[in-house]
Amino acid sequence: MCLAIPGRVVEVFDDDNQLARVDVAGVRRTVNVALLEDSDTRSVALEGQWVLIHVGFALARIDEQEALDTLELLNQMGAEYEEELQELRAGAEG
Repeated sequence: MCLAIPGRVVEVFDDDNQLARVDVAGVRRTVNVALLEDSDTRSVALEGQWVLIHVGFALARIDEQEALDTLELLNQMGAEYEEELQELRAGAEG
């Protein structure tokens, strides 16, 4: 199963390729933010923002409450969410 998971943008580190480092459940991942309609990666506008992530792409900005509510629902899913987190950790950046 593939889920879209909330993550918080830590930093935008590659403006040209629109790449950001995002904290997802305690794991930092490189995520492409080019799909965000209002993405302005040349500023710190994304840093600290919550985004919904699927297969390495930020699909949408979400507010903190929506992110927390989604994380709570994902935790209630149990095994499926834990499997996604294990896959995320296995592919974590060093």
